[in-house]
Amino acid sequence: MRNASLFDLSGRKALVTGASRGIGRGIAEALSAAGAEVAVTARSLASLEETAGVIRAAGGVAHAVALDVTDVARCRAATAEAARLLGGLDILVNNAGMEEVRPSLDVDEALWDRIVDTNLKGAFFCAQAAARQMRDAGRPGAIINLCSLTSQVGIPTAVPYGSSKSGLLGMTRALAAEWAELGIRVNAIAPGYFRTDMTDVFYSNEAWQQSMLAKIPQRRFGDLRDLHGIAVFLASDAAAYITGQSIPVDGGFLASI
Repeated sequence: MRNASLFDLSGRKALVTGASRGIGRGIAEALSAAGAEVAVTARSLASLEETAGVIRAAGGVAHAVALDVTDVARCRAATAEAARLLGGLDILVNNAGMEEVRPSLDVDEALWDRIVDTNLKGAFFCAQAAARQMRDAGRPGAIINLCSLTSQVGIPTAVPYGSSKSGLLGMTRALAAEWAELGIRVNAIAPGYFRTDMTDVFYSNEAWQQSMLAKIPQRRFGDLRDLHGIAVFLASDAAAYITGQSIPVDGGFLASI
């Protein structure tokens, strides 16, 4: 097998949640560029038009599916809809997520539930629905969860978020162990410091930027394109013997602390 073909996703069917912008949109575009047909989700169809349009303009196949991952019934229905539109399902990228910075003493139940239900509960039920599709069709598959540096380290004012992402790492490992016999691999990507709409509140503070850059060995923040290769890799046959792992994409941050 030629090395390039190991990364070829031609004929694969992928579902990417939270794909209207930022990391999710970039990963959807990268999977498409590698040959996959993709279904992209967000809470509203209108917000997905740009993502789907860019993929189609580049010659890819894209379907938009409305999904609020905090709605378990909708997780199941949207996954089934995506599988129907695509003609099967081989890849799930659990990217949908949210964060709100707040001191821990001020966190209320509503905020806790909103973050944990989106980042952890929603990811589990999307994974479960995707795995059922793969199992019932007799197809091997790859599930990729978007973890975080907060899966490994504590970040002040991000306790609900860090709790959800730590839980997501544990979920990744447990599902990998359980679903290996189904031919389903479950891995995670742990982005470091990337500027997105969700994290922009930090980057508006110049002093914070300089402080963080001093802690990153590569002395730069991540570019969204830095996540494209690892997503394609984990979805592809090149990662056929990799499961239950979380791969940091952080410019060396975790390795240096």
